[in-house]
Amino acid sequence: MPQGRFLGLRSRKVSAKMSFCFTYLWSERTFTQESNMPTIQNNGATIYYEEHGSGFPILAFAPAGLLSTIAVWDSAMAPVKPVAEWSANDRVIVMEQRNAGGRSHAPLSAQDGWHTYASDHLAVLDHLKINACHLFGQCIGGSCIFSLLKAQPQRFASAIIAQPIGRVGPMKPERPARFNEWAKNLTPPPGAAVLDAFYQNFYGAGFVYSADRAFVASVKTPCLVLAGNDDAHPRPISDECAKLLPNVDDVIEWKSGDPLVAAQAKITSFLA
Repeated sequence: MPQGRFLGLRSRKVSAKMSFCFTYLWSERTFTQESNMPTIQNNGATIYYEEHGSGFPILAFAPAGLLSTIAVWDSAMAPVKPVAEWSANDRVIVMEQRNAGGRSHAPLSAQDGWHTYASDHLAVLDHLKINACHLFGQCIGGSCIFSLLKAQPQRFASAIIAQPIGRVGPMKPERPARFNEWAKNLTPPPGAAVLDAFYQNFYGAGFVYSADRAFVASVKTPCLVLAGNDDAHPRPISDECAKLLPNVDDVIEWKSGDPLVAAQAKITSFLA
């Protein structure tokens, strides 16, 4: 990133963080260790979440696509581990996506899509009386972030988008095997028409799925993009996000070794 662009990003981010900190002071509360089963109800869905630490809130979405659960943060597919790395100084909220095989579940309907997931995320923040927070999302979490920035952009101080999912090229006509395996565990079992509609709602738009290029180019929230580099997280999607986002910094190598250590330091600075 050009030095002038980076300095401009830092200046805008400091100003935004000061504004969000003022808002946060009105919503801060003291809390003890979460209960054994912290869940909320949202339009027929049961959503499980956890909160760790205290300070300015960070809402984090785990990778693994439609199987995004809290346990994924402990796996090798998640190089950055929000609870372990940030809860000493910040209030970290992690949650399980609906119907991901964990403790969040809901009936699937033909109308469900990214807005349905965003409703779950906002419901958690509302329940916790959080009016302002940072966002961190890996894999599916990147698309969740763009969906939230469409819904309530004023609520989010910054966003870290790690290896965003997306599609390069045309959509294949058949549903992939991984989607069909996920669908086998849904309760109650949806029909084929519902599955087809949900699949189209979720993945039909292409690019980052939950937002188009015009929207991404309009995002004012300071963002940090950690690049993807495989079929599910195509490098061209990360590169295009980094090009389109107006207030952005990006990291190409970040998943292991010295690059991971450097990325963790950059994230800490970005969130400060």
